[in-house]
Amino acid sequence: MQAEKKVLFRIRGLKQYFPVKSNKKLFVKANDGIYLDIYEGETFGLVGESGCGKSTLGRVLLQLYHQTYGRSLYYGRTIEELAPEYIRETITSLPSGLKKMRELEEEQAKLEAEVSKLKTAADRSSAGDEEKKALYETMEELQKAQKAAEDAYLDITQIVGGLIVADDLDTVATAHLNVYQAALAKRKVREEIDRLQMDIDDAAHAAEKTGSQRDNRTFTSLMDKKKQLDGKLNDLDKTLEDKQKDLEKLRDRYRDKPDFMKHETVRDSGIDLARLKYNEMRLLRRDMQLIFQDPYSSLNPRMTVGQIIGEGLRTHNFFKKNGERQQEYTIEVMEKCGLAPYMLHRYPHQFSGGQRQRIGIARSLAVKPKFVVCDEAVSALDVSIQSQIINLLQDLREDEKLTYLFISHDLSVIKYLSDRIGVMYLGNLVELADAAELFSHPTHPYTTALLSAIPTTDPDSTKDRDILEGDIPSPINPPKGCKFHTRCKFQTDICMQVTPEFEETTPGHFVACHHKL
Repeated sequence: MQAEKKVLFRIRGLKQYFPVKSNKKLFVKANDGIYLDIYEGETFGLVGESGCGKSTLGRVLLQLYHQTYGRSLYYGRTIEELAPEYIRETITSLPSGLKKMRELEEEQAKLEAEVSKLKTAADRSSAGDEEKKALYETMEELQKAQKAAEDAYLDITQIVGGLIVADDLDTVATAHLNVYQAALAKRKVREEIDRLQMDIDDAAHAAEKTGSQRDNRTFTSLMDKKKQLDGKLNDLDKTLEDKQKDLEKLRDRYRDKPDFMKHETVRDSGIDLARLKYNEMRLLRRDMQLIFQDPYSSLNPRMTVGQIIGEGLRTHNFFKKNGERQQEYTIEVMEKCGLAPYMLHRYPHQFSGGQRQRIGIARSLAVKPKFVVCDEAVSALDVSIQSQIINLLQDLREDEKLTYLFISHDLSVIKYLSDRIGVMYLGNLVELADAAELFSHPTHPYTTALLSAIPTTDPDSTKDRDILEGDIPSPINPPKGCKFHTRCKFQTDICMQVTPEFEETTPGHFVACHHKL
């Protein structure tokens, strides 16, 4: 079922470290190597104890934090549609980029040989602390070299694919650059059309309202200009299509070359969010929105509801000015979110907590996003109000075709809302499965402990409580091996030494544990 769904986000090896101010060599490892796909149209629930890195992950996906390491690929728009600068930079520096990549691979090979040599020395019965220290230091260097080599390889291959094996790199670079330039020209014309459309809509509204010849002439003039731009856009569409065909012919020329297909499978159409410039990320902001946990502090007390919702509308060029058309649209959005039109000119202090959260939801959904991070969006509300907001979010998801990342520590809410659920512990995903599968067949000891803590109203319930002992370890210096082993009743020697792989045990069910339940 999941294979048929379109991936919206693909997260690979994501890390988010925050430096400790008192010691620049220490880092809070908030997210420490996360692998995750989020599918279009689903609600992905994220659960775990406070401080496990849930909210940080949500903000990294929105690039509110610039991730330390890893790849966050976004498929909500095409690379040709955005034409990001990193594509041009990679293409124009292709020969030097490949040279650097090969140097890094050679360095990696040298360190691998050195580690093998040091392991042999450290395994001897006469080996002392110096040999072991040298081994650990070299293994750390090797790990860094492997990451650097992999990054250099993916930066190039995800764009050029199998053409990395081409003999004539200049021709490869030129073909890709032609596609990029055509896509960039098309993006600029499309942006010009979007700006013009705001003037057209204002002119159409004025002409309809006044009926004056002057307003009608203004509208006609703007429509003529748009017709010219539409023709230019059509020409650029054909140019882009022709350049893409030329690139495909080049790809066909090398298709039978050794290793072509191995590299070609790495080619990816996702937009690498971590490599975008500030202004490029701003173009995607309307696609990705955030609903905050606290409905009180997340709203500007000096702005009315209309101003709060309208701020994003003007920033993302929905409207040119705060006029009648914007007000009509704002009221329409408010009504969808359960807010009456007369509330438009009121200030946040005049609303209850549930109403304020509805304002926050309206602000996020007004710009028609594709993806919304709901960061503990109901935890600050009364239980009676929570159900209303949850049902509202469900209805909006269906009506607006939204994708949610729903972050919560409340498993009952997560179960009700989510299609799939990820369980986080100390910066890592330890289990991921469909909601029904996770609740019926929890496999990680941490998940079973969380589930056993859900309160029940059944007086005859015989459910055993699996109470976790001890505190969460420090994210600055997490335990070696499995991070959960310090609190796990099933822990053995391997748990203390070896980090478990995040493996698929049954279709769609992933677990990171040496002793799966």
